[in-house]
Amino acid sequence: MAGHDQPGTPGAASTGSIPLRVDGRDVEVADAGASLLGALRDELGLRAPKDGCSPQGQCGCCTVLVDGAPRVACVTPVRRVRGREVTTPDHLADGPAWADALCATGGSQCGFCTPGIIARLSALRRRKPDAGHDEVEQALLAHVCRCTGWRTILDAWDAYGTASDTGRDLEAAAARATLEGGVPQRLDPAVALGRAGFADDTAPEGALVAVLDPEGRWTLGESVAAARSAAGKVQGRHTTAGSGPPIEVPDGDWALTLQTSWVEPAYLETDASWCEPGSTPASPLGNGGAFGAKLGTDVAEVARALAEEHGRPVRALYSREDTVRRGPKRPPLAAGVRADGTGVVHVARTPGIAEAIRAAAQGLEVVEVDLPGPSTSIALRGAGWAEATVLLAALAGPDGDGWVGPVDQPAGGSAWARVGDSGAIEVRVEAGDPLDLVTLRSYCVGAAHQAASWVTSEAITVDDDGVVHDLTIRSFGVLRAVDTPPIEVEVVTGDGPAVPGSDAVFAAVAAAVWLHQGRPPAWPTGIRLRP
Repeated sequence: MAGHDQPGTPGAASTGSIPLRVDGRDVEVADAGASLLGALRDELGLRAPKDGCSPQGQCGCCTVLVDGAPRVACVTPVRRVRGREVTTPDHLADGPAWADALCATGGSQCGFCTPGIIARLSALRRRKPDAGHDEVEQALLAHVCRCTGWRTILDAWDAYGTASDTGRDLEAAAARATLEGGVPQRLDPAVALGRAGFADDTAPEGALVAVLDPEGRWTLGESVAAARSAAGKVQGRHTTAGSGPPIEVPDGDWALTLQTSWVEPAYLETDASWCEPGSTPASPLGNGGAFGAKLGTDVAEVARALAEEHGRPVRALYSREDTVRRGPKRPPLAAGVRADGTGVVHVARTPGIAEAIRAAAQGLEVVEVDLPGPSTSIALRGAGWAEATVLLAALAGPDGDGWVGPVDQPAGGSAWARVGDSGAIEVRVEAGDPLDLVTLRSYCVGAAHQAASWVTSEAITVDDDGVVHDLTIRSFGVLRAVDTPPIEVEVVTGDGPAVPGSDAVFAAVAAAVWLHQGRPPAWPTGIRLRP
């Protein structure tokens, strides 16, 4: 483990206290230059507002209402809300109704982004209760959601006030969510309000906070603001430098070629854990598996070691920039394929990647290449298998009705996909016993959104020395609500036991989108699906 420094103090000296009214009660917080998010979470212990990018102000997870208007708390100095009324998602009068609507439509999966979205939707409905989907999508421009694909959130807008889970088996729904997410997951209305047991939300009061400094050393403070100040945290940026696939296509006479780029998993809850001396660290997986990207994170062991050293509970936290620099990426590749399905793939050297590609396409020769850049992992959603499957599916083309597939997920279900002339994505999935149709549909809509985003718009810039330059959440290229086409999912009930299905949807939709766009040789294609 890297070295660390002793607890520091916030950069701005305290000059007294700031009075404000939070969730219906009068409070005072320190006037120490902190953000509203820092005051709410670290001083008042209110954990519904989440830190997904602080202080970038780009993900919307920390949204609260200030005098009834939505405000991104991580970039709002607490001094600016002196004497004003702050309402967190926990205290919204209509919060439970929104939570019911999101749960009933599958509009919340991990539940990290939805408290902020609920605050935004609550304010919009009070201002314009008859707002249409286009206006809701505009409101959602302030937010990033990685799980749900946005369409189910629009469904929740429509279902508000009438949604009910009466008679629905939420245990079966959670079982389906666990199958699709790969880790145990809760599923109930409270999750939509952010009460899913995320690691940093459950940390004990008075825990030290450990963050990374620019040299990769762990630095301690009594709060997130104090630790970041002591560490000298530098704000991440979105580079203006161009990005592109880092590997050249192998020489050959190919019927089809593909180059993929560096892609950030872009999960919303950054890596976090806490530990008390002599105890087991809190799991950084929380209520979601981050699409496999957190399986190798070090925050739990860091929290354990520092708690033992200091004899106090310690919270170990990545910033958004840390997740980009240190978290694993999909292995970039470049491939050439002949009409018979044989070919050559050059791919970033990654343990297990050759086997993953060959399992889906035995006719592909895999050559691993050393590539400067961030770490890569096959634990990310369908890494290697999905790319190989897309190549073969695109080579075969759609059937007479325009469907691509079936795409068979290893040890899972099957999916078919097509893209209509209007850009709408249609999906058919078979995953054994659905267990819960709402949840299976939600995960398939989310997988379709992620696939379309991957093919058309997602990439980060990594220079020739392997340094990542895109460090803000908006620079990853995740499709916004306004850019996401309609996604329709048909579930085919299978005879066998429940198996995962959303990874099959991910690969099938990626192939269908690529075919619809004419199979451009490099991803992201930069071609919009929605006019």
